[in-house]
Parts: sequence; C-alpha cells; structure tokens
Amino acid sequence: MKFRSLMLFGLAALMAGCGLFGKGTGGGGGTGTSHSTGWEFGDPKNGGFQKDENYAQETGPGLVFIQGGTFTMGRVEQDVMYDWNNVPRRVTVASFYMDESEVSNLDYREYLFWVRRVYPSTPEKYKTALPDTLVWREELAYNEPYITNYLRHPAYGDYPVVGVSWKQADAYAKWRTDRVNEKILIDKGIIVADNTQSGQNVFTTETYLAGMYQGTEGKKPLKDAAGTARKIRWEDGLLLPNYRLPTEAEWEYAALGLVGNTEDELLSDRKLYPWKGSHLRDNEKKTKGQMMANFTRGRGDLMGMAGALNDNADITAPVMSYDPNDYGLYCMAGNVNEWVSDVYRPLSSNDVAEFQPFRGNTFTKYKTDGDGKLVRNEFGELVKDTIADYRNFNDGDYKSQVIEGNFDWNAQKDKTKTSNMYIQSTKEGQFSSLVSDNARIYKGGSWKDRPYWLVPGTRRYKPEIESASDLGFRCAMTRVGSPDGL
Repeated sequence: MKFRSLMLFGLAALMAGCGLFGKGTGGGGGTGTSHSTGWEFGDPKNGGFQKDENYAQETGPGLVFIQGGTFTMGRVEQDVMYDWNNVPRRVTVASFYMDESEVSNLDYREYLFWVRRVYPSTPEKYKTALPDTLVWREELAYNEPYITNYLRHPAYGDYPVVGVSWKQADAYAKWRTDRVNEKILIDKGIIVADNTQSGQNVFTTETYLAGMYQGTEGKKPLKDAAGTARKIRWEDGLLLPNYRLPTEAEWEYAALGLVGNTEDELLSDRKLYPWKGSHLRDNEKKTKGQMMANFTRGRGDLMGMAGALNDNADITAPVMSYDPNDYGLYCMAGNVNEWVSDVYRPLSSNDVAEFQPFRGNTFTKYKTDGDGKLVRNEFGELVKDTIADYRNFNDGDYKSQVIEGNFDWNAQKDKTKTSNMYIQSTKEGQFSSLVSDNARIYKGGSWKDRPYWLVPGTRRYKPEIESASDLGFRCAMTRVGSPDGL
C-alpha cells in the first residue's frame, strides 16, 4: 500500500508539473519567471517586462457570445430566383460576438446626438450620418407620417433604424468602438471624461493607443513594474476589439443557431429558418399558431386581420420582438434585412476560404507625413492608405462574361477589372450590371418580404451608398483567445 501511495503521489506531482491540474497564468506559469529565458517577470532591475495574466474577454454592451464551428453555408431549398449565387459549401467560422438585436432608432439617435455635439462647426459630418427618411415615400402609398415620425418619435425608439446605407452602418460601428473603449478607460480611472472634446482632439481607440489623444489622465493610471504611470497598450487587454459589421458567413451561422439542435458533433435536425423545423407558426402549446417572425404572408397581407393580427406589426416591430434563436439573437429572420460586410459576387461560395470565408479585404496602413508622423483628418481620425485591394481577387474567369456585339476582350488592358467583368455602362438604354466593388450583401428578409427571404442562406445586394425602408443592421465583434468562451 505504501508503495502504491508513493506511486500515486509521484504521478500527481508529474501531472502538476506538466500543467494538467489547472491552467497557467502566462509564459512563466505560476513561478513569475520566463519559461524561455528564466528571467523574472516584472523586475525593474532587468527592465520590468511584465507577463500576460489570465485574460478573459469581456462581452461588450449589447453583444452575445456566438461559439464558432463548422456548418453548411448557402442554399438549403429550391433557388426560386434561379440566381445560383449561394451554392452550399461547408465552412468553419471562428467564435465571435454579435448584437442580440438590430440597432434601434434610439441607438442611432444617440450617435447622431454625439456627432452634432462634438462637431458643431462641421454640419456636413452630421448630415453624412443622417438616415434617409425619404425611403418611406412611395408614389401610390400614404407613408408620409413615417418620414417625420419613424426615426425621431419616441413611439419608434425601440424599432430598428432603417434608411441607413452600408457606409453609414460601417461608420456607426467605428464610432461605437470608440465610445465603448472610452467608457472602459473612464470607469477604470485611467482617463477623465471630457465632454468638451472636439475637432482633432476627439477620443478614438486608434489615436489613444498612438499617444495622440490629449485628454486628462485619471487618478488610477496603469503602472509599470517600478510603479511609474504609463500609457495603455493594446497588450494590456483592457480595450475591446472593434465593433464591425458581421461577415456573411458569421451572420448566416449565427442566424441558424445550430448550437440548439446538435448532439456531440451530429446535427439532429436541419433548420430552414432560425427556429426549429420548417414552419412559420409556433407549435408550442401556449403560443400555438403565432407567427415566428415579422414578414408579409401574401399579397396585401402584412399583418393579418383586426382582432387577430398574425405578427402584430404593420411595418417593422420592436427589435426584441418574437422568440430569440438558440444563440439568444432576436429577429434574425424578418423585421428588417441586415447589411453584412461582404462585397457581393455571385460565385463567392466557389472562391472564398474554408475558414472564416469573406470577400471584401482591403489592406491598409496608417498614412504618415514627411517627418514620419501619423496623419489625422479634421475629425481627429487617423488617415489610412490602401496598400492592397482584394475585393475582386480570383473572381472567376473573365471569358465567362457573355457580351453581345463586337466587344474585344483581348483589346482590354486589364481584363480582370471589375468594370470589365461586370459591365458598367452609364449610357442610357445600355445594359449595366449592378455588381461592382461597392455592391454589398444584405440578408434576413423583412416586413416587406415573402417567407423565401427569411431563410438564412438567401442573399441579395445593393450599392453600399443606397438604403431602404426595410434594411437595417447589427454589429459583431471578434473573439480573441479561446473559442469556447472559457
């Protein structure tokens, strides 16, 4: 027995030494020394290099965690539009975060309020951010009240913002990143809230990390190993990654919510919509027969009959309406369509990567002046130069474009240019494709759509500067570190 006890003790010691009992706290484990050099971490005598502590990403305001995995992206039913632009393909999506609901009018009005307050002398900044309320106007419909009321009246505060272009949604996401990170630093006492910031001295995450934000330091600055206050670095892990528009793959994966119908790695049921099954009405006993989303049931039937409104929404509905899917996301089908970050191509499923598929990469670097200093624009934002544009990378075969007439491909200097592959004609009466480097995808179906568009695999597109009365958005955020959320 004594021999057996000694063996068990030795085995336990060996396992502990290998890190099998619990997780380490950084490169030096729990000893406070470097695993690779043996030098002490945080010792001012040797420079004070500090180790990484256990890091757990905080969930940003409004977000829910989406555990990644593999799924079949694309069409799961007959392609009734015969576009053949969403052929099924198995891909893997990394874990990420997504807004539990669409961005509401109240959310967006907070953004507008901030822009007007911080840039009073540049009204064009405010005008650029304003949604187009005229999207409600139709030649043969009385929608004028929505033009005045939908964005600004408190009755619609919890309804999804519409009339927002892709460019405006992208700008909102960048603004939201900066406000969330600014609040984190204020709450930790690292900086002092400054409601007078304006012009170039406006807090942005990028300018703060570059040491260009001239705000007031707080009473609890971060300190180095010698106890001296220092600037925050990205390596400290205090600031959150960017809010952004989700990729098409992320959006579709999150909408399906397959986490709720799997057993180990087996998919027990294939979903047609974000909820279980292939029906549009609830089959639970208490709520049997109620609509699962806000959509158009048939010609001229947008909400049912008085006394029995089938989805209780004539136009949009509040963003937290109906039951959430298994990830806790509301209105991933119906209510409003939602912008995603991808550039549209009909054959993207044939081209994109198996891991984190995305078309739309433009690689940038910070612009510097003649002295090597970073350049800011009039709004205090760092200016970037595009060094590579892959929106059109490997986009099929230019010879597959059928063109009538005497158009000579061999005479073109750049045969793979988008304007050549997808004809862009400004002449009246001539054919012009809507496909371009500025055509962005939107998904999800809306209050104006038939059930076909509620299927997550369906996809449509618009120029990134256009908007509509049934098109909104929600934000996402990258997950750093462990994909399982532990």
